[in-house]
Amino acid sequence: MPMSFRYALGVDIGGTFTDVVLITEAGQVKIAKGLSTPGAYNRGIAEILDNLLQREALDPAVCSAFVHGTTVATNAIIERKGAHTGLITTKGFRDVLELRRIRIPKLYDLTWQKPQPLVERYLRFEVVERMTYRGDVHTPLDEDSVVRAVRELKRLGVESIAVCLLNSYANPAHECAVRDIIRTVAPEIEITISSDVLAEMREYERTSTTVINAYLMPVVRRYVDALDRTLRQQGFRVPLLLMQSNGGAMTAELGCEQPMHVIESGPAAGVVAAHKLARRLGIDNAVTLDIGGTTAKASLIEKGELTYADEYDVGGGFSRGGQLARGGGYVLRAPTLDISEIGAGGGSIVWIDSGGALQVGPKSAGADPGPVCYGRGGTEPTLTDASLTLGYLGEEGLAGGAVRLDRRAAETALRDKIAEPLKLPLMDLAYGVVRIAVSNMTRAIRSVSTERGKDPRDFDLVAFGGNGGLFSAAVARELSLKKVIIPPAAGIFSAFGLLYSNLEHHFTQTMLAKIEEIDPALVNARWAHLEAEALAILGREGFAPDRCRLQRFGALRYFGQTHELKIPWPAGPVDRAVLTHMAALFQDTHHRTYGHRGHDNIIELVNLHLVANGITDKPRVPDRLEFPKQIEQAARERHVWFGSELGSHATRIVRRAALPETPVRGPLIIGEFDTTIVVPPDFQVMRDPFFNVVLTRGGAAGPAADRSNAAVAATV
Repeated sequence: MPMSFRYALGVDIGGTFTDVVLITEAGQVKIAKGLSTPGAYNRGIAEILDNLLQREALDPAVCSAFVHGTTVATNAIIERKGAHTGLITTKGFRDVLELRRIRIPKLYDLTWQKPQPLVERYLRFEVVERMTYRGDVHTPLDEDSVVRAVRELKRLGVESIAVCLLNSYANPAHECAVRDIIRTVAPEIEITISSDVLAEMREYERTSTTVINAYLMPVVRRYVDALDRTLRQQGFRVPLLLMQSNGGAMTAELGCEQPMHVIESGPAAGVVAAHKLARRLGIDNAVTLDIGGTTAKASLIEKGELTYADEYDVGGGFSRGGQLARGGGYVLRAPTLDISEIGAGGGSIVWIDSGGALQVGPKSAGADPGPVCYGRGGTEPTLTDASLTLGYLGEEGLAGGAVRLDRRAAETALRDKIAEPLKLPLMDLAYGVVRIAVSNMTRAIRSVSTERGKDPRDFDLVAFGGNGGLFSAAVARELSLKKVIIPPAAGIFSAFGLLYSNLEHHFTQTMLAKIEEIDPALVNARWAHLEAEALAILGREGFAPDRCRLQRFGALRYFGQTHELKIPWPAGPVDRAVLTHMAALFQDTHHRTYGHRGHDNIIELVNLHLVANGITDKPRVPDRLEFPKQIEQAARERHVWFGSELGSHATRIVRRAALPETPVRGPLIIGEFDTTIVVPPDFQVMRDPFFNVVLTRGGAAGPAADRSNAAVAATV
């Protein structure tokens, strides 16, 4: 008989594994992990949930929340498997997607080629119309030209149409008319208009963002519909929520309308969970490192706050927000947690380039066929195969033994395909693979720290993901970081972030004007419009106005600058005093950010930005959590190679619970259901009162350390 107490579910799909966390209203934590099923993700989710709920005797009907993070949107862009998409734009602007911005991701790289547009030129159609930047009609919309364009796109078999007309951010009337015509002529085709997804100036960014949304809409809708049907068949009644790239959640219905917001949903969830952990531990500055089977993701928590980017490059091999090193992918202008992502995960394939140099990634073996050691048909050696060869991983396998590992197969693949061609001893080769992978992982951290003018040594490292514990010490050594924190259930940590997220939406409206020339009445009208739109969206999600929190921000800049700074805007009516206050706040923020202020410079207001949150009656996650106890094993150890400097060591395999709350010297390996933590000989490790594993550089010395090591040895 299923039990009837309520619980919340977080389900996070990664490139290799699908992670599930279940938290009861009493704070009990249940976890599950299984290989992702790229052909039909809903099938893999259903199988894991069936096993978990049967094991715990729980009823799907009493689930109180189901929050999901998915890679389906990301994969559609990276693999160019989105919808067959068309674009309708103003006459003379057909090639905006091709012209892009004058940016390249690598300076002086003459071989770099910009990615092909998501909409090919023969699917881009011009219509006769023109709005001025003030929103006045310059050339009326020629509806016949729209009808001809839609009919031709329908004949060409497009599934989705993006509509981006010049200056529609100032007046969307023509775009709305085009949408009405499409609904009449081709009602079966999905539609995205730019004024709905990005009511901002900058033609390329607006067009690119609109196209990305249209390109993803049919793919995400099919995925969500299939998953929702599967959950209903299993007996779930709660609405499906999707994690957004900005760290908030949204209903699946809205996610299907604006899928551009779920591109980085999985990585964002991990950062949200790390932020909650840092607050609990009283840590103001932390760098997060999420290493999974396919990628490594990094983000900063600074002065206790998450860091955001208003713009993001997707599908360019090395995704990141901010202003530096952009241009490699497709520009998505939407609020996003500032996350740097690089192809360096456990499944990263080891290969030799044309110059004879050893490379690791960015291509991944994924979940199917996976690394050679999985025994699922993989033939290309990976970082996981190298970790198994070194002894970091054991043949008992992953996910509690659900995925057994074949060490002999891993060694054979590395030796035959890599070590012998390079004339390197196998163990040296395997350690070299790890060193290269770690170097790639540090690039992700540097791109959100050093390249932002931040010193990573001022931050503690919070490492998680299935492979976070394997490589966090090596990353800390490379960057001279002082402390590494690995939370409980680190391998499925992002799934916790799903349940910590609130429903959140962002709304933007361009209002380009000099501060001293702005009419306060017009600003009040714009804020009223944005807030009405926000309350309507949250109302669709079941939140009454008194359960909605609205936060205002203004994007300001000095006249002549190309980028702006976002400043908190006070609630209430806007008058001249409020505008003067905003100008002073901008001056202070500019000085803190760039080290100087323009005393006589004219200040411009560029955008109004509203963040709307739905406030639930009580949090999904209780304050106190009770993690499952892992079954202790008989005393075990295995030989681990830590490189030529540290050598080979007979290394004890222990459980997290066996660690004392005083430091012990490495080497140790902490084996858990969802991850493995490697503690090299030059590190010390302890368990804090919150059950986190804490690593610091340098071996503990003296009798106390010896007694602690002896205590660990006695428990296994």
